[in-house]
Amino acid sequence: MKRNLFGSGSLLTALALLVVALVPPAALTQTTADTTTEISLDDSTTTGGGGTTTGGIQPVADGDGGGTTTVAPGGPGGGPESLVFDGTYVWVTRQFKNRVVRLLVSDGSFGGSFAVGRSPVALLVAGTNLWVANLEGDTVSKLSLSDGATVATYTVGDGPGGLAYDGANIWVANRNSNNVTKLRASDGAKLGTFAVGRRPVGITTLGGNVFVANNFDDTVVKLRGSDGVKLGTFAVGDGPFGVTSDGTNIWVTNFWSRNLTNLRGTDGVKLGTFAVGYDPAGISFDGSTLWVANSGENTVVRVNTAGGIVHTYKTGKGPFSAVFDGTNIWAANFGSDSVSTSKSVGNNVK
Repeated sequence: MKRNLFGSGSLLTALALLVVALVPPAALTQTTADTTTEISLDDSTTTGGGGTTTGGIQPVADGDGGGTTTVAPGGPGGGPESLVFDGTYVWVTRQFKNRVVRLLVSDGSFGGSFAVGRSPVALLVAGTNLWVANLEGDTVSKLSLSDGATVATYTVGDGPGGLAYDGANIWVANRNSNNVTKLRASDGAKLGTFAVGRRPVGITTLGGNVFVANNFDDTVVKLRGSDGVKLGTFAVGDGPFGVTSDGTNIWVTNFWSRNLTNLRGTDGVKLGTFAVGYDPAGISFDGSTLWVANSGENTVVRVNTAGGIVHTYKTGKGPFSAVFDGTNIWAANFGSDSVSTSKSVGNNVK
């Protein structure tokens, strides 16, 4: 029986506990991991023997210099699953708070908190707007990047959890209705709904086509962007989760088989499978290399387009996405309600 990845808030919490508990063999981390600074997203107030501490967006001290210290005084926290870089800020989802927050990349300082729909889990920058997939609200929010104001909210399918942009349209992967919705970016008009596989999670575009990772089917479906016609279905690993394009080929994280699959963009031919780490989830491409968040071993790895790991960074608990700002790496830690970054400790990406 296929294991259920991300169906509801309770399942997400259970999965967070699962990935935090996993302790992988050292052999899976192929390079010495650099430490990072962790920024807590907790916004609670707790009272203890040392007095009252007000949470907020603040650095979490690394007590012994040997790794990242995790602090989550607010209980289960906000459930950050996704983050994205807009050129100035890193935006982060707070799934269990129904909000997104932003951090200024120059110093990691708090840049605002903004209400969206129920259970935001995915983010996308398109032009001057931020798009947010609200998993439990069955909606997509469109926000202004300049001030976080809500421009509009659009109804999509059941359980929107993945977003992609083709230059004119927004594509939404609906996890529970097994389809994708195409919205015109300018005004949110619904241009079509197209069936894919079971539990579509990751989605990306390449060469006028759309590629969708079907978590329950262990496949990637290729749709023609102009009309949603299915052009192919390609087998990948166990539990495909994240998907991105390097401009030529498609890369897919396989959560349960702990590896990446590389597919040729033109015809879906499998070009290779590469080990990365325990429970790889989010993946992004920075123009030259790939970044993979290994949620089960609390690392982010940098992977070249030949499939080799070239560097490893420690993170907080359960990182589910990672993004590169041109100098430093940022990761959203679902299990510790935090963001990890290489910036504040001065160890720029290698």
